[in-house]
Amino acid sequence: MTKITSHLVVLVIFCSFGINTHAQFSAGKIVYERKTNLYKKFKDQENIKDWIKEQDKNKVDVFELYFNDTLSVFKPQENGLREKMSWTTSKNIVYQNFKRNDRLTVRDIWGEQMYVEDSLYTRKWKITDSKRIIAGFSCRKAIWQANDSTRIYAWYSDEIITSTGPESFYGLPGAILGLATEDGGVIYFAKTIEFSVPDMSSIVPKKGKNKIYTTAELQNKLEKQFGKEDWGKAMINNMFGIW
Repeated sequence: MTKITSHLVVLVIFCSFGINTHAQFSAGKIVYERKTNLYKKFKDQENIKDWIKEQDKNKVDVFELYFNDTLSVFKPQENGLREKMSWTTSKNIVYQNFKRNDRLTVRDIWGEQMYVEDSLYTRKWKITDSKRIIAGFSCRKAIWQANDSTRIYAWYSDEIITSTGPESFYGLPGAILGLATEDGGVIYFAKTIEFSVPDMSSIVPKKGKNKIYTTAELQNKLEKQFGKEDWGKAMINNMFGIW
């Protein structure tokens, strides 16, 4: 074997080794930070904006996503501290079962928990060539046109092969590590990622004896209670139109 040929063989073996050892993960925990610009969220509700001071307009919430190859649970991180401006954002628990194609959402509506069971929320994504690094992972950008006026940007990593993400988002070829409305009013970004197999039996929310609604039933209930007011309409549209 010539010297040149031996070098080529070594190069081929090295490249093959690199490809075969490319890590892909299917279970773990992702911690997200959600930033909400309250002025943008309540831009059409001046009576609510008047309650929000300039220094409080950017609200930060922290969430945890536990997942394996068939399940995911997205939940607010508990810190035991009294939260400022807690009424301005919701902190829902979302359990998604990808094998059964269903989800259970425990909605936080002004401190009251409402249990909603329905099928997974399917979205039509447009995958782009744009890339960025989030929490150390290479992510590709995808776009979802939620309605005529709202576009959602997502960044997913195919190194984390479970198709999951914040809130009820899923359906991309990997975990969503970044999520944002087009105007930047609401932004989720992964801050830390741990790879292990979580004990999902202790994390999945229990329905117990709580009343279970479908999405349509809860939406109808809230529209009857609050739909006549402008703030109520805005709340319902935000709750059921996107997240």
